Amino acid sequence: MFWTVTLSLLEGFWGTVKLFALTLLFSLPLGLLIALWEMSRVRVLAYPIKLIIWIIRGTPLLLQLLIVYYGPGILLHNNIWGSGDSGRFIAALVAFVFNYACYFAEIYRGGIQSIPVGQYEAGQVLGLTRGQIFRKIILLQVIKRIVPPMSNEIITLVKDTSLARVIAVYEIIWNGQSFIKSAGIIWPLFYTGVFYLLFSGVLTVLFDRIERRLDYFR
Repeated sequence: MFWTVTLSLLEGFWGTVKLFALTLLFSLPLGLLIALWEMSRVRVLAYPIKLIIWIIRGTPLLLQLLIVYYGPGILLHNNIWGSGDSGRFIAALVAFVFNYACYFAEIYRGGIQSIPVGQYEAGQVLGLTRGQIFRKIILLQVIKRIVPPMSNEIITLVKDTSLARVIAVYEIIWNGQSFIKSAGIIWPLFYTGVFYLLFSGVLTVLFDRIERRLDYFR
């Protein structure tokens, strides 16, 4: 029974890892774009994105998942995500990417704005363009400053993937919970915690090493 449960949880864990990896792949660059948009001096561009970030950060991800998945069908009378497992997964991925991109945008913005203005001015005196200043002077300092808050959000993402089960996306909690009905046992649900702890532990070690590699900026 133990190996049957383990194999089922490994199958669900693959869904968790896939949702986690794809969310990071798309939300990290999107978050940077949103941060740059938010910092625009053109208020017509900046204010709408500030409002969107405020809404996303002020409402539960669970609610956003339900709205993204069911909203188009109710409002447009058309299920744009398609049917089956792939459609539900795509809807969950869209909700996760947009949610985490907004959180990452605030982290990017805080890191960029924490760099003293004098460093930008020094780069201009040296004849560097704004792009060169950002790449050669600002970027690595920003990375150093955003790694701790970014690592916290990424580890939180590991646990938040469990929310995808609300729209019947098959992930590890869904598989663990299924044994309650099928076999009348609850311990597989607690067993899922081992997978989360190991996954989070690996990420913690990885981010600790990254922080140590960036210590030369002290």
